Amino acid sequence: MDGRRYFEYIVVGCGGVGSGTLYWLSKKAGIDVLGLEQFELGHHNGGSQDHSRIIRLAYHDNRYTKLTPDTYKAWEAVEKESGLQLVYNTGGVQFTRKDEMSHVIDAYAKAMAENNISFERLTGSQLRAKFPQFEIDDTYDTIYQPIAGLVDAALANSVHIQLARANGATVLEHCPVQKIEKLPNGRVLVHTPKGVFQCRRLIVTAGAWINHVLGSIGVHIPVYVTQEQVTYFATPNVKDFTKAKYPIWIYHSPKYDFYGMPMHGNSGSKIGIDAGGPVVSVDTRNYEPDKTREQACIKHLERTIPRSLGPIMYTKTCLYTMTPDRHFVVDDCSKNGWDNVIVCCGAGHAFKFASLLGKILSEMAIDGKTKYDISKFNIDREAITKTDWTPTLYMGTGGKVPTKQSSTSKL
Repeated sequence: MDGRRYFEYIVVGCGGVGSGTLYWLSKKAGIDVLGLEQFELGHHNGGSQDHSRIIRLAYHDNRYTKLTPDTYKAWEAVEKESGLQLVYNTGGVQFTRKDEMSHVIDAYAKAMAENNISFERLTGSQLRAKFPQFEIDDTYDTIYQPIAGLVDAALANSVHIQLARANGATVLEHCPVQKIEKLPNGRVLVHTPKGVFQCRRLIVTAGAWINHVLGSIGVHIPVYVTQEQVTYFATPNVKDFTKAKYPIWIYHSPKYDFYGMPMHGNSGSKIGIDAGGPVVSVDTRNYEPDKTREQACIKHLERTIPRSLGPIMYTKTCLYTMTPDRHFVVDDCSKNGWDNVIVCCGAGHAFKFASLLGKILSEMAIDGKTKYDISKFNIDREAITKTDWTPTLYMGTGGKVPTKQSSTSKL
């Protein structure tokens, strides 16, 4: 890097959403874009790096089903420019026991119907006829949505960065932000170990470190960070669990929301629990798998998809960074006097949206607005501003609701 210290746009955090923001900014701003990553690119300390992440049109809430079709368009643009396939379609299944969580299936069906997203409501035996891997009966309620699959997460992050650099952007590794200040001329001053940089717009996509970055400007987003994990099995029934034959799936239960994916990359069949892990901080988390949740995954697969099991290849941990209502934050900090600082928190379910969110954040930075409806992701909604807000994690809480202390602590 030369001695340059001023860039029009600086992005802090270069994981899924941050790398996407760098890419979309670079398409218009080129050399006026700087990305700052506190670790090495592609690190495993946060929540963006793995073989695969689910992508789907199906969602339980209109604020997302309005956007999910555009997630595919954003990834298609990256695939077209790079010449690499990042998204693989497998179809997607949501299922539950009728006597437990059918109301969740109803909510998905309602949100998809209202946005003209096609789906099939199937009995358990109908799903089994379609996908014999699911050994379930008519005590189960299911939905099948044909446009769903996985994103190659690690490759997507890398491609975003490589294309951004090709467009002229600068990306610095091992460069944490230490402090942010505002100059009299309105520019933002960003202090790092590799120098002090200035910009016109700062975009913060720092995941679990979000409040470390925002703290120096008096902005705090109540988040709690949990240590999550996924497990890969070396199934002997390889052919039945490829992307061509096995859909991504989500299972809803009163205690855990499980999810699974077919084999991709150097991995086996995959299962995880959504938001089932303990509340941690970036300093107290560890990388040790939780055997209790590992066993819960095994027992669920024994009941529903037994042929996906095999020797455990490995269990990998990651971090979720969630707001109390489990919805995104995509907004500027103008209400705190920092209209030139834009922030995004993906609430533990944003990777499928990563490139689209990058596009949205780039529009906000360059144009001051976006054509996409992000009105319900505002930073001043009650779930963010009320200190006595009770967390309501619709997508699954792992049988726990975080305490006020854990959900508002400065992580």
